[in-house]
Amino acid sequence: MAFPKTSGVTSLKYLLAVAASICAFSVPAMASEEFYGRIETRPVGNAGIWIISGQQVEVTDKTEIDSDNGPLVVGTCVEVEHKKGVVSEIESAKPAKCGKL
Repeated sequence: MAFPKTSGVTSLKYLLAVAASICAFSVPAMASEEFYGRIETRPVGNAGIWIISGQQVEVTDKTEIDSDNGPLVVGTCVEVEHKKGVVSEIESAKPAKCGKL
């Protein structure tokens, strides 16, 4: 790749602009995310706002609930898959995934 012949500051700005445009096109705007954390609060039923390791997420009637590694109660380590805070799947996980209490 040939760089424009300009001052050092302008070249740096050019490189940053190129890097930003590459990143903008390589990351989907609606990418799903996942994380492990411990349940801090949750509603009585499944649907509603849950707080998992400080992150507020919304569990809906469409959320897949999996409790194979234990019940989904306060303190349980869980894996959360979500898109913009709306959970598609929440499942209990082995405590080692969340570190020590």
